[in-house]
Amino acid sequence: MKRLLVALVLLCTLAPAGPALAAEGDALDRYVITGGVLVDRDETAGDVVVADGDVVIRGAVEGDVIVGDGDVTIRGNVDGDVVTFAGTATLGRRARVGGDLLYFDKRPVVSRGAELSGETKRFDGELKGIGAGIAIGFWIAVSVSLLLLGLLLLLLAPRAGEAVARTFKARWGASIGVGFGAIILLPVAAVLACVTILGLPFGIGLLLALFPLFGIAYVTSAFVVGRLIIKGARIPAFLVGLLILRLLALIPFAGGLVGLLAVIFGLGVLFVTLLRARS
Repeated sequence: MKRLLVALVLLCTLAPAGPALAAEGDALDRYVITGGVLVDRDETAGDVVVADGDVVIRGAVEGDVIVGDGDVTIRGNVDGDVVTFAGTATLGRRARVGGDLLYFDKRPVVSRGAELSGETKRFDGELKGIGAGIAIGFWIAVSVSLLLLGLLLLLLAPRAGEAVARTFKARWGASIGVGFGAIILLPVAAVLACVTILGLPFGIGLLLALFPLFGIAYVTSAFVVGRLIIKGARIPAFLVGLLILRLLALIPFAGGLVGLLAVIFGLGVLFVTLLRARS
């Protein structure tokens, strides 16, 4: 079950174009935000995870099948679990499912002749995974917000992205130092300003501004990381960098540390870029 939940959180960081990640063997994991997935006869897939769309399995799936809003039709083999949240899972006469059949809303339809090795279960309030599901929902919301924020910034200010990339190449060491200073001094300055009546509006405004500023810093680091892999293409580089950072965020403890370092480095790059622009 934990493997299912981990797979679900990958949805919002992947493009809606079908196969996205390679499994260990020849099979490909298919993670889709919007759109259907067809695993046809003579085809083999790893995990199949779809946020909004229907899934038809005629071939073989070596992992799990997870669908948020859509129907699942299985006429082939699924080695793992089948999970539906808002749609209906239908197992045809030749369907073979090696794991459990899990659903939130609509009870699955199992045809005569279908083989189900596990159990048919409905998620309820007593399910131990609900707490993890809430955490995953938060992870998805944060990831989608960062994705939209980064794309908006790149579309509105493409030259700023290039300036950030140049700063990273020329002043990466200074950016780290400035970032550590900013992450400490900005909250302290805001709190100190709130102590005085005259500085209270400024302090409150600065505290409120820290949240979007940290978000911009995070997507800045994502862009820089992506640029190390993809040269010359802004949006693909950002998508790759964000994917890497959000996947690292799934690692217990280390994920939080990576996120903090991404914010620190992003703040440093932003401030150093602004200082370079002034000069």
